[in-house]
Amino acid sequence: MLRDTSPQQYQLEMVTLEQLVPKDHLVRKIDTAIDFEFIRTEVAHLYCKDNGRPAIDPVVLFKIMLLGYIFGVPSERRLIQEIEVNVAYRWFLRLSLTDKVPDASTLSQNRIRRFNGTDVFQRIFDHIVEQAISRHLIGGRTLYTDSTHLKASANKGKSINKLVSASTSAYIRQLNEAVEEERKVAGKKPLKEKQEQVCELQSIKSSTTDPDSGFMTREGKPQGFFYLDHRTVDGKHGLITDTFATPGNVHDSQPYLARLDRQLERFELSPVAVGLDAGYNTAMLCHLIRERQIEPVMGYRRPNKGKGLLRKSAFSYEKDSNSYRCPHGQSLLYTTTNRDGYHEYKSDPALCRNCPLLKQCTRSKNQTKVLTRHVYEEAKEAANQTRLSTWGKKIYQRRKETVERSFADAKQHHGHRYARFRGLQNVQMQCLMAGTAQNIKKMALLLAA
Repeated sequence: MLRDTSPQQYQLEMVTLEQLVPKDHLVRKIDTAIDFEFIRTEVAHLYCKDNGRPAIDPVVLFKIMLLGYIFGVPSERRLIQEIEVNVAYRWFLRLSLTDKVPDASTLSQNRIRRFNGTDVFQRIFDHIVEQAISRHLIGGRTLYTDSTHLKASANKGKSINKLVSASTSAYIRQLNEAVEEERKVAGKKPLKEKQEQVCELQSIKSSTTDPDSGFMTREGKPQGFFYLDHRTVDGKHGLITDTFATPGNVHDSQPYLARLDRQLERFELSPVAVGLDAGYNTAMLCHLIRERQIEPVMGYRRPNKGKGLLRKSAFSYEKDSNSYRCPHGQSLLYTTTNRDGYHEYKSDPALCRNCPLLKQCTRSKNQTKVLTRHVYEEAKEAANQTRLSTWGKKIYQRRKETVERSFADAKQHHGHRYARFRGLQNVQMQCLMAGTAQNIKKMALLLAA
């Protein structure tokens, strides 16, 4: 027979938090693997030493925020409610069963007023990376970089067209120097400097809700206002070594080199190779990476061509004479190096006029075939050869197991599909906290294995 259960809510029991938290719980592994005491030193300059009310321990404050990212709780108010009833969270925060949990507004106001506009989140992220390096969890031999989109808190229907300064390449100075050097070697006059004029403007779609976000239009991607998280992952265990947020309309290659240099300097890494997808495969980037004694292993994207026209690969480049030879045997001779960093090669229209391949070769009205070759095309060709090698294929194959898996884990388990906040600075904070949380989780699991 069934018996009525007596209410147990007021029964006194002698227990400790240590008994209530399972031995294999993730927070126990994190507590063993990670030293959080450095946080107190990192934020000490943001607190008054001899005035004001006693502050909540900053280590507890950041641990609370990290719990939200580790367990995928995007709402700070809901996170506080979870901590109030979860004994494992209380054990991790060193709170007893009767200790009052900080209010959600305390959490948000410290984030907005005290930590906003500082580099605290970057320094905490860096410190966790350094702990991973000291425990030999980061090899630093191969670094994989890619970007993923975060949906901005902005309706794509609420926008205006705004005129902004036309963006320039992050590598324009190096390109200009290379162009001038190439023209000098070829005996060409230096290019005239552009006359001082009103800065070129371009029209872009700007969100009225979150102006910092960018309107993203990419093949195979959703269209709308997004941010991009440009993330670098180490090839040994997939730990994150860098994360950087940009608006969704920034090309992947633009922030790449500055972020790579930061990692090489900050963590003293010495990679032999970097794994990148086809979006980074530009001649300029290949050259600059190889300049750093690093081998770029990049994906390949077949170039677009006019329907029915011969591909550029049908023309063979002859290095000795610095010319191209067409499938019919005619030479295309070097003529100049343009401002965009490309050598120009032109055919003889008198020979092309009677060529049986003319219609497949060019649709130019003057029957002249023009080919271009970047000043750093050799670096790109070398990168393509590396990609096709056995070693290169092995390196590139690891992308899906490292950086792509890192993004999948971030979206599935750590709330990284959407921007939790508005404004580029706040999204950068989210990327750093998500990256820190993923590193902490992976380090704890690796060290507990």
